[in-house]
Amino acid sequence: MESSTTTSAASFHCTLTGVDIAIIIAYLTGIVALGCWAGLRKRSKEGGVAQDYFLAGRHLNWFMIGLSLFATNISCLHLVALAQAGFDTGLLMGNFEWMASVTLILLSLFFAPFYFRSGVTTLPDFLEKRFNRACRDWLAVISIIASVSINVTFSFLTGGMVLETLFGVDMYQCILVISVLVGLYTVIGGLSAVVWTEMIQTFVLLGGACAITIACWNSLAHSAGDASAGIFGGWDVLKQVLVREGQSERLSMLRSGGELPWFAIFLGYPVIGIWYWCADQTIVQRVLGAKDENHARVGPLFAGLIKILPVFLFILPGLFAWALWKNGGLDLKSLTTVVDGKEVVNSKGIYTVMITQLLSPGLVGAIVAAMLAGLMSNVAASLNSISTLVSYNLYRRLKPTSSDAQVVLVGRISVVVAIVVGIGAVYLAKNYDSIFAGINDIIAHIAPPITTVFLIGVFWRRATALAAQWTLWIGSTLGIVVFILAKCATRWELEHQQPFAFLVETSFMMKAFWLFCVCSTIMIIISLAKPKELSAEQMKLCWASPLDPIRQPGWPGVFDYRFLSAMLIVIMIVLYTVFR
Repeated sequence: MESSTTTSAASFHCTLTGVDIAIIIAYLTGIVALGCWAGLRKRSKEGGVAQDYFLAGRHLNWFMIGLSLFATNISCLHLVALAQAGFDTGLLMGNFEWMASVTLILLSLFFAPFYFRSGVTTLPDFLEKRFNRACRDWLAVISIIASVSINVTFSFLTGGMVLETLFGVDMYQCILVISVLVGLYTVIGGLSAVVWTEMIQTFVLLGGACAITIACWNSLAHSAGDASAGIFGGWDVLKQVLVREGQSERLSMLRSGGELPWFAIFLGYPVIGIWYWCADQTIVQRVLGAKDENHARVGPLFAGLIKILPVFLFILPGLFAWALWKNGGLDLKSLTTVVDGKEVVNSKGIYTVMITQLLSPGLVGAIVAAMLAGLMSNVAASLNSISTLVSYNLYRRLKPTSSDAQVVLVGRISVVVAIVVGIGAVYLAKNYDSIFAGINDIIAHIAPPITTVFLIGVFWRRATALAAQWTLWIGSTLGIVVFILAKCATRWELEHQQPFAFLVETSFMMKAFWLFCVCSTIMIIISLAKPKELSAEQMKLCWASPLDPIRQPGWPGVFDYRFLSAMLIVIMIVLYTVFR
């Protein structure tokens, strides 16, 4: 848990120049105006008001889907958390970015066609068609809770923490301002507003990340005292510092020991990744809004290609900052506290320190704008998915005769409620030492039963509704129990006593894998014990053979989804070979 002696972020805030403030204000004004315009500019004549609001009239192309998927995933939370991860452990957490590319291939090949062909508006709708209404209701509730607790709350926490550091204003005041702005265009514009603003914000975010990466690279090159260092000077100095400090493993993605050994990554990440990228409403909603099936397939592959960048633009700068600190080129006194007689660096603030110490006036404003871009896109996407789930899966079920206008109104009200709850939950989220690890720790206990139901349900026709229903109920309950026991054991200092030692010492990735194994066993046993024939409609929602997906026709030439998938796999193999 976070030490009580941690330095307040506000105690080391910087003074922004007039240029910085002007850039930030211009960006905020422009992005809110764009969001409102995108949502109000044109309504489709087909499908009605609700389809326009929640699915952008199903007019999204592959380029928009890919950028939107990336922007939805990469937020201010990632900028801060991944920089912290790079400072603490090197490139290790980059596995979450590169493994995502592999999971997006699964979305493109196996899941997107079903979602698109079924014509559903939400993933709970899909579960109802494949299994039963009980599965739909359970997933809807879990998805809403997960979106509020993970996406909204942690994004607010990170954004508020960074803005408090930069402006010296109370964190909750910063959160309130951002929530009002992002809530405004999300409430007015729906998915169209979210997608259009995400496209712009992706470029702003990547541009800001490039600026801080270049600044860290150049500063590290000059920290060795060699003013004539060439283009690869920063990399050479980094390797020298790593060797000198005995930390060469920081450049390795796959490690044999530690908290996340290579086998935990390859066993545990697919469980987390399939839930996040293939079965989470926030992500899949972009696919559901595609023009046609080919756009729905190619969009995720484009996102998978872009997901290669965060390791170099978000994590590597954190590692550069660590090397700069070791070389005396970065002052971390503002982040250093004394705990039990030892100096400890509060690495949560490392990204802010890099901004304030390495960038010139003007660029600071651009970077802050980039961070706000990520924060707003992530929160807006989550709020839109929450409103869709509440409106279609809860309200419209209770009142099936409700008009489109009533459904949209309920969706807008749910956005406001989600914002209020998310702000209130920030206090609890502050207790995690590592933001990135904290998020994935929560996901690891939520994802296994959902991943099991979707994965087995799509590939195994003998999977029954009763089995899926009990797998969701038992698996979710088991995940919550394991999570609570581990946290209580740590707080009460029982982590070295059996059976708590296993719960505390096992990494969250391996917990996800073992929970997945239990859930899979439950679903298979119940399906075999209580068999039931599928209806003709249900038969259409699962593959007869694992090879069926790649037999579907695609676009001609290099844009064929099969060629793009193979190319992405080759790229990932090369990257892992270089950074193994």
